[in-house]
Amino acid sequence: MNKVFVIGLLLAVIGCSGPERKPKAVARVGESYLYRDDLNDLVPKGSSKEDSVAIVQGFINRWASQKLLMGASEVNLGDASKADLDKLVRQYKIDLYTKAYMEEVVRQSVDTTVTESELAAYYNANKENFKTNGTLVRLRYVHVPKDNPRYATIKQKFFDFRKSDQKFWDTYSLQFKDFAFNDSVWVDMEQVFSKLPFITPENRDEYISGGKSIQKGDSLDVYLVKIRSVLGRNQVSPYEYIKPTLKEVILNKRKLELIKSFEKDIIEDAIKDKKYEIYK
Repeated sequence: MNKVFVIGLLLAVIGCSGPERKPKAVARVGESYLYRDDLNDLVPKGSSKEDSVAIVQGFINRWASQKLLMGASEVNLGDASKADLDKLVRQYKIDLYTKAYMEEVVRQSVDTTVTESELAAYYNANKENFKTNGTLVRLRYVHVPKDNPRYATIKQKFFDFRKSDQKFWDTYSLQFKDFAFNDSVWVDMEQVFSKLPFITPENRDEYISGGKSIQKGDSLDVYLVKIRSVLGRNQVSPYEYIKPTLKEVILNKRKLELIKSFEKDIIEDAIKDKKYEIYK
């Protein structure tokens, strides 16, 4: 397509406005026409002239290509193939509409509140279905510069770790490069590798064992780590770790039950209103 024409077309599309303007074709394939109105809002605001030309020209070429290919397919495909494709298109429309409708019904109707007691009851009844895919660890750690003047105290209090030292940690944690003190939370090994880079898949067995205390440093920094407990692969997942998944499972179960009930009700209502009959 002529570049000068595309630039002129682009300027015309941007400049044209008003309810009295008559549609004007910019391209034709057979009996199909592409109009200037079809190009409205095509070019993002702030695009350069070169990008704008490329966007408009590309759109017109794709439109023409699709029209030509569609025309060729209608001529060259056999009647049986076209009938099968038409059937698929009709079914696809049905699937899209019904799926969108059911999603809206579910959005408006399903109760998304899941209580703690519901989560716990579901977990206790189904815990064997929630096995770990890999190793889980509970730990705490501190990444601190080796030259920190309070390093000896930090180390002592870290491995001793008493609740009464909370004020100390609140005061000095800003001096740490990184830290995590909540060793009641289960994390997977990928998070361990990310936060403690001296631990790798190759040497993990050297470090990852319940109760292990670790002091690992280089010329600048020191990692202090306390492994509280370890849970191996294919074990029952801890409740707190699996809780977000449990909520999703319960909600999905509710959605499926709602859809099943809705489909049953719509059939019964149609029969009652004589909109649906099965002929014998």
